[in-house]
Amino acid sequence: MFARLIGRRKVTARLFAVLSLAWISACAPVPIAGTGGNEGPRIDPGAPVRVALMVPGGTGDATNDFLAKTLENAARLAISDLQGVQIDLRVYNTGPDPQQATDAALLAQSEGAQILLGPLFADAANAAGLAVANSGINVLAFSNNPTIAGGNVFILGPTFRNTAARLVSYGRTQGINSYVIAHSDDLQGNIGRDSISAAINQAGASLARVESYPLSQDGILSRASSIAAAANASGADAIFLTAGVNADLPILATALPEAGLNPEVVRYVGLTRWDVAPQALALPGLQGGLFALPDRNMAANFAARYGQAFGEAPHPLAGLAYDGIAAIGALVAQGNANALTRSALTQGQGFQGTNGIFRLLPDGTNERGLAVATIQNNQVVILDAAPRSFGGAGF
Repeated sequence: MFARLIGRRKVTARLFAVLSLAWISACAPVPIAGTGGNEGPRIDPGAPVRVALMVPGGTGDATNDFLAKTLENAARLAISDLQGVQIDLRVYNTGPDPQQATDAALLAQSEGAQILLGPLFADAANAAGLAVANSGINVLAFSNNPTIAGGNVFILGPTFRNTAARLVSYGRTQGINSYVIAHSDDLQGNIGRDSISAAINQAGASLARVESYPLSQDGILSRASSIAAAANASGADAIFLTAGVNADLPILATALPEAGLNPEVVRYVGLTRWDVAPQALALPGLQGGLFALPDRNMAANFAARYGQAFGEAPHPLAGLAYDGIAAIGALVAQGNANALTRSALTQGQGFQGTNGIFRLLPDGTNERGLAVATIQNNQVVILDAAPRSFGGAGF
């Protein structure tokens, strides 16, 4: 798992970020054998589909073991919801270790797996994908790291590119056409910067400046004045932040206004969710700012159903396992022997998931329907609801 750290004199541990799923380095994905975009095993739609669920358990680490349990629970809940589709779910422990993931993927392949669901950690997911690439088996990984997407590996985790595109597109409707990007100089910040820049370019907006800062309290405070000055001088409509609520965002949201960057003049836009920490809702720079979040009604419904079934709240990542099974089930229910091929997995109308609609893209990443929200009087207010379909297509 990627874990961002922050401190005053030294980099020190901080809270786990629920949306920083697996930002760790990984080898580049490789294409799989096949032609015409139909890569993947043919199935008998009337027989049970063999799904290998790859979870981060088996290491003795309590956090990973809990994650493994909640992912399996969510997958089994999804199976119970399927109509007319049989899933033969087999669970394999991978931990965070790429070699263990390789071994598990090869074992799953030898035992007849037709698709892999998981792993979570980016290096493990990449290794699993490489292990079964020649067989044509596709992998629906729980990671959100776009560097491992492609070939036979699809990522289910929410991506920065998706979030940035939603916010920039909405911003255009509100007269926000010019941006400054402020990002931490670590892997997550750099990927966030590139995602925002791509979204700005795609939407036809303007990128005025790019400013970076070290991921430490002293580093942020030392750069706050120059970032504020640069944003003010640029004439930009907004400053797009890659910062997270459990690390750099509280410092920036306080330091930048103190340094003269007025959020009523230069609107603050966030790449991460601002609502996952209640204390963030009172930060001065975030009042009136923009951020994106999933369909809250769908998320609440899943949490309630999971709690009723298992007697506890689901881990924030549990819904990814449900989404994977739901997508597989929806495709198999169509009675198509090519239901688990790349062309089927990337069908344009997408799927209904625990956080709303989502679809897998040909490059291995995904697009999720997101709402746009702001903070008013320390409360989250939805400005533009999450869409219920892609381009009007039904489910």
